[in-house]
Amino acid sequence: MMASEAPKIVWSERVGRFETEDKGAYLEYELRDGGRVMDILHTYVPSTKRGLGLASHLCIAAFSHAQSHSLSVIPSCSYVSDTFLPRNPSWNSIVHKQDVKSHI
Repeated sequence: MMASEAPKIVWSERVGRFETEDKGAYLEYELRDGGRVMDILHTYVPSTKRGLGLASHLCIAAFSHAQSHSLSVIPSCSYVSDTFLPRNPSWNSIVHKQDVKSHI
């Protein structure tokens, strides 16, 4: 896969994941506050596929889903809070404002 190609991301609602078609890379989340808040817990990309932008594509899929369903997002995953959001500040508008890091 070329880095410029957007991989197909699949929403696996039953298991709370967005994942690549081959299920090798994924983003895990839980819904909170009666399903109004998406807490992104973890992103994983196998070492053989790192550097292709897969984690970013997974985040975009999750944030786009949250936005289209009027959900706010808690960026519990350090990749989301420390890398994705600083590089993509337009998504900050749907970041959950209260007790973002209360689980620490």
